[in-house]
Amino acid sequence: MTNSIEEIEFTDAILAIGTNTTENHPVIGSGVKRAVRQHGAKLIVIDPRKIGLVDYADIWLRPKPGTNVAVLNGLMNSIIDERLYAKEYVANRTEGFETMKETVAKYTPDHVEDITGVPADDLRIAARIYAEANSASILYAMGITQHSHGTDAVKSCANLSMLCGNVGVEGGGVNPLRGQNNVQGACDMGALPNVLPAYQPIANDDARTKFEKSWGVSLPAKPGLTIMEIMNAAHDGDLKGLYIMGENPMVSDPDLTHVEASLKNLDILVVQDIFLNETGQLADVVLPSACFAEKNGTFSNTERRVQRIRKAVDAPGEAKADWQIISELATKMNYAMSYSSAKEIMDEINGLAPSYAGITYERIEEEGIQWPCPSTDHPGTRYLHKGKFSRGLGLFSAIDYRPSDELPDNEYPFILTTGRVLYHFHTATMTRRSEGLNERYPESLAEINSRDAEKLKIKEGDFITVTSRRGSLKVKASVVDTPPEGTIFMNFHFSEAAVNLLTNPALDPIGKIPEYKVCAVKIEAA
Repeated sequence: MTNSIEEIEFTDAILAIGTNTTENHPVIGSGVKRAVRQHGAKLIVIDPRKIGLVDYADIWLRPKPGTNVAVLNGLMNSIIDERLYAKEYVANRTEGFETMKETVAKYTPDHVEDITGVPADDLRIAARIYAEANSASILYAMGITQHSHGTDAVKSCANLSMLCGNVGVEGGGVNPLRGQNNVQGACDMGALPNVLPAYQPIANDDARTKFEKSWGVSLPAKPGLTIMEIMNAAHDGDLKGLYIMGENPMVSDPDLTHVEASLKNLDILVVQDIFLNETGQLADVVLPSACFAEKNGTFSNTERRVQRIRKAVDAPGEAKADWQIISELATKMNYAMSYSSAKEIMDEINGLAPSYAGITYERIEEEGIQWPCPSTDHPGTRYLHKGKFSRGLGLFSAIDYRPSDELPDNEYPFILTTGRVLYHFHTATMTRRSEGLNERYPESLAEINSRDAEKLKIKEGDFITVTSRRGSLKVKASVVDTPPEGTIFMNFHFSEAAVNLLTNPALDPIGKIPEYKVCAVKIEAA
């Protein structure tokens, strides 16, 4: 997030796109509701499904799945046409405006209505609400990123925010809501194929040399593989061994038939987790790790806040903290990792990661600090790009709308989109072990629009067969008006009705994220 969670409640307008906030990020969702109810904020919701936030929205734009870029370009077209954009901000703090303006010129509200189904007048109303606010926050989640054009949508959000002068101001910004509690921290620490900790490029000689001296090793300058590229390499026999930690690709990855074949083609598969999940069932070696309450360390959350976690109970059996397992394994492989504590690792991070330099254990004893925090006398950074962008000028990107990789046709006439429900988390490795949560949501359901259900003679609770070009599964129908006609929604929490048997592994060419949110399916009463 460029800005802070607490700012959401006190901003003038919120644009929530591709985020079912009240179910996937309920704490932040509560802040959005308070902003509307108690502080008079205007709320724009952009989502194909009738999610909970729609009840609080001043206007709801309901685009066809996969058309986010066209909607965002339409908003910018309308703002520029009505001269509502922040002219001084654009002139002094950005570059590339004219090229972007030329690109969005063809995305008139009427043209966008043809692409997306969003009424042209509604688009104009939403554009005015966003542009006329003193400060406006954009919230997004995987509803815009899990597409073959997800990076384009994120850049378009940045374009819109800069166009109205909302980057580098309190209550504004472009604010991705992270999918798991420490995914931000994992990225910060270099769990990406092209960077070292604190996003220092692996291809940068100076950055690489710094880590080589500290670690006493020689590091490759060539970036590694992304998750989907790893699976493809394993499938083709180019990758022989895989070490999976805290991830369950046998439920979470697209085209599970391909994933299973890939994992079975490895010479060795090691899985490190707190429970034996579906991926662990295929492993040659399982390493039991401690959960959050059984170890010391830090998590970095969605607003870049680094926070202490403290051991409350002992881990069961032979389970150990992740850092201990990795250190002991590395030592057995003749690279001595002789850390004595999580704090000692944090001390090393302070010396190697500039944005974490001032975030010491002593300073976050009681309250976390938001990076960048370059020194121990720095208070941390509540919002980014104040005064100027980290690159100097903010760069507008000229982005054209591209259709999704796989669209409905005569054989597969429906769109399948996927996501989460309130009562379960991710692959449900933890939540389905909770009796109370299972009582609230005991089985997988496929949401189907009531008009579609009537045409197919499907009633509430009937079993249906959902089939894509990659597989087929049987699941119970939930007849509701949450999804639009022609679209069904399924969650991915239940391995016995694993929706990712069906999803399309087509990747965004830049972010390499699969297109979970749009694939073509057919539906039949089972």
